[in-house]
Amino acid sequence: MDEDGDIIPEDMANPTAFNPGAEIIMRDLASPSAREASLTAQLFAADESYDVKDLEVSSDGRTLIFALRAPELEDVDEDEQPTWNIWQYSLDDSEIKRVISSDLIAEQGDDFAPAFLPDGSIVFSSTRQRTNKSTLLDEGKPQFSGLEENRRTEAAVLHLMDEEGNNIRQITFNQSHDLDPYVMSDGKIVFSRWDNMGNNSGFNLYRVNPDGSQMEILYGNHSHNTGTNQNFIEYSRPQEMPDGQLLTMTRARQSFTFSGDLTKIDIANFTENTQLVFNGAPGNLEAQQSLTADDVSNDESEISLGGYYNSAFPLWDGTDRLLVSWSLCRLSELDQNMVETVVACTEENLANPDVVAAPPLFGVWMMDLQNQTILPIVNTQTGEDIDGNPQEGYMYTEVVAMQPRTLPTYIPDASDLDQDLIDENVGSLHIRSVYDFDGIDLSLSGIEVTSDPFLTTAAERPARFLRIVKAVSIPDDDLVMLNGSAFGRSSGQLMREIIGYVPIEPDGTVKFKVPANIAFAVSVVDNMGRRITGRHQNWLQVTPGEQLQCNGCHTSDSELPHGRKDAVIASINLGAPVTGLPFPNTSTDLFADADESMAETYSRINGIRTPTVDIQFIDEWTDEAVRPKDASFDYSYSDLESAIPVAIPCIDNWNANCRITINYPDVIQPIWDVDRRVFDTDGFTLLADHSCSSCHSPQDEVGLARIPAAQLDLSATTSTDNPDHLTSYRELLFNDAEQEINNTILVDRLIPLLDNNGDPVYEVDDEGELILDALGNPIPVMVNVAVSPALRVTGALASPRLFDLLQPAGTHFGWLSGAEIKLIAEWLDIGAQYYNNPFDVPQN
Repeated sequence: MDEDGDIIPEDMANPTAFNPGAEIIMRDLASPSAREASLTAQLFAADESYDVKDLEVSSDGRTLIFALRAPELEDVDEDEQPTWNIWQYSLDDSEIKRVISSDLIAEQGDDFAPAFLPDGSIVFSSTRQRTNKSTLLDEGKPQFSGLEENRRTEAAVLHLMDEEGNNIRQITFNQSHDLDPYVMSDGKIVFSRWDNMGNNSGFNLYRVNPDGSQMEILYGNHSHNTGTNQNFIEYSRPQEMPDGQLLTMTRARQSFTFSGDLTKIDIANFTENTQLVFNGAPGNLEAQQSLTADDVSNDESEISLGGYYNSAFPLWDGTDRLLVSWSLCRLSELDQNMVETVVACTEENLANPDVVAAPPLFGVWMMDLQNQTILPIVNTQTGEDIDGNPQEGYMYTEVVAMQPRTLPTYIPDASDLDQDLIDENVGSLHIRSVYDFDGIDLSLSGIEVTSDPFLTTAAERPARFLRIVKAVSIPDDDLVMLNGSAFGRSSGQLMREIIGYVPIEPDGTVKFKVPANIAFAVSVVDNMGRRITGRHQNWLQVTPGEQLQCNGCHTSDSELPHGRKDAVIASINLGAPVTGLPFPNTSTDLFADADESMAETYSRINGIRTPTVDIQFIDEWTDEAVRPKDASFDYSYSDLESAIPVAIPCIDNWNANCRITINYPDVIQPIWDVDRRVFDTDGFTLLADHSCSSCHSPQDEVGLARIPAAQLDLSATTSTDNPDHLTSYRELLFNDAEQEINNTILVDRLIPLLDNNGDPVYEVDDEGELILDALGNPIPVMVNVAVSPALRVTGALASPRLFDLLQPAGTHFGWLSGAEIKLIAEWLDIGAQYYNNPFDVPQN
């Protein structure tokens, strides 16, 4: 409850919330008559309130591990308050201790949701972001924990430490939360990931190896509307059932009842509720099965007649039972004296319009799945607690049993890695074909034709390069004050940096190096550097030396399996048919092995492609005995006459720390200001002036007012609409008003407002009577003439008003260089942000 007595919801998006007043109670047996005592009462004084959560048990059943936050300190700022720490309790010696003994190290972040790995090490969720902080230093930025993508709390991601709390390392790199890790029998870690990039927002189930490799989505991206009333649900607290299926709590993101439905998911055969894995063999038509009664609801807008479930813990004793934290359905009504009374959820009481749902009162129960029974162990509904006092306001949550289960398989750190890649701090990604969309060949004439240089030239292939985009960590306001203006027209993409580009081979394959231990995404671009597919809305990662592979691409609305190696349909790219021969009509220097893609052949012979910050094309595939090679081209930053958005050494020698950072006022505005005057051979006679801001400005060369060309002002002046932006930025990306010259003054053009019948609309007073002018005539309502923005934050291809002018048939063809066009295109494609480095934003 807050200070007003209102319930504070349990919010998955705020996992570090501090709710003091909790303790851990241990019972000798799962029996109503068993003795119980507080494990944590000994840690603090009786009048100090602390919080505990995220209980988990070791495989041998002898050690309890959990998260605890110490009592709040008086008169201390929030950033100096205690953090969540990992603690453990041993049955063998009854010792309870914090895992990380050092106060300094323990307080470097909020640590919670721990689970034991087979070797005794611990996986947990944490805001400490240890590896990310090291990367920030390499980028020349200060160390900090980045905010999640809603910019409300620090992002919590998965970390590992040994059983003594040493050797802490970060293993996932999501930009929002990775929560509730659980170690499956096969040794993999299943967890709940908040996919929160762009317009994508949902907690899905993922899995990863303990060393951070082979991270992939497991289930749920398109199955959120499967709640009780097809309401939107999240997947939380995954646990393995003895039959290998996955038990999850399906619930609202914000729950005022602290509850959800207990849902078993057939992850072996499904990737979505109704989507089979490739070659799956289900026993049911749907993946999800509720383990509770039909009248249990996870829809927060209605009363759950079957009660409320807070948590569950599968017993691995062969009995098919669960320990659950459950509350009966309860109602609250006010009598004539305004006294609140809790009553049962009977038909009569439910028919009373004055009753509302009462707060749940969770107790501990034993659920028998075979017999469909639920029996009390600690029944808070009976009215007594361990001291015989009334139970109202006291509840038992997060129940576990300290009993053994089969030790999961141990997965050691990968050892068969490319040492050269490790030394460069990179991994690699191999895409089997960017034309493969969920098993459908979307190349123009089929891969066999598209990949044959004799049948298809490079210019005829739509997919030419792959862009690698990196997330930018956003600091909190204590470090940098960022208002909405810093992100620009839209904050949907937050801030982004570009890692580099690699050419796509003729068959649509690409294999390239990518920096290790960062969050990245990829985009397919054309020969001008314009993104031709939708934005990738899930963050990828590789560990040093890891070689990741995927079949192809995926549309955001497709429910077909994608990104999960054991679930996807076979690749459309069958690769080379035999060993020792080149692909049809390609250079004999590039001889293939059977089944290889073109990217694999190239990498085997020449090494894995290294990204470049420039777009560079050299025809390395065409057999000159068949036809001449396609012309080379290079859009190089070094050719710019304006600011270069990358460190100069990266132009010729890319490394894992190279970043293309495009701030509009520093990088894009100077393009509009480049001197593009064309002089005669005498060097003095001006033939033409193609300078962008010369024509697109509100004053001519002698200072007289004029209408900017195309009603577009590209001046580097402070915007009158937003002083944090330049005029040109607002003109390019925001709706504007058409202007005209009135008595040598540039003003907004006004026209009469017309109604639906095409008749003028006149001004009226508060009584609805016409307002007349001095001549007794009605006064028409005048409105601006709207001018739509020339550019769109959705990308370069969505901005034809500019790019069509720059094409060979356009009026501005040849005025901007290929490097400039590529720079504008990549800036638009990543979101058209005003700043892409938070530390470049001016601080008032």
